[in-house]
Amino acid sequence: MAEVTHSQADLLLRLYEMRREPVMRQARAWYMANYHPTSIEDMQRQAPMGSQENAYGRMLLTYWEMAASIVNRGLIDEDFFFENTGEQWVVFDRIRPFLEAMRAAYKNPHLYANLEKHVQHLETWRERRAPGSTERMRQMIAQMMAQARPSAPAKKRRKK
Repeated sequence: MAEVTHSQADLLLRLYEMRREPVMRQARAWYMANYHPTSIEDMQRQAPMGSQENAYGRMLLTYWEMAASIVNRGLIDEDFFFENTGEQWVVFDRIRPFLEAMRAAYKNPHLYANLEKHVQHLETWRERRAPGSTERMRQMIAQMMAQARPSAPAKKRRKK
């Protein structure tokens, strides 16, 4: 394990403070509780351009893209960062299934590339330490989402 410097610890704490900013907290809460797109079209329905939800989604994704870039460049020790974070995995996992469609739509093959690389490293790191934990997290999140979805209302029979 690499030695963590005071400046790396300070940078991690600064990133943490940014996550505590009130609007960022609102964005994080909305994203975790309400944002579960299954396609790029669904993403646009759940967070239409110009909406508060769209601003929240962009805020959270670009925050983690920036943080991932910092870690990917070695400005914070990767092990140290992974020991103290995990939200980025959930954030990325929500867009993972249609990331290529997003890249095509925006004509940007690098869209969220830092976050993608970072999450791949996180998954490798996590699996080395706790094999099977990534898949278990996906299962738990899917189960929580299924429980959170309102049941479809029963169809009323029409009286003749």
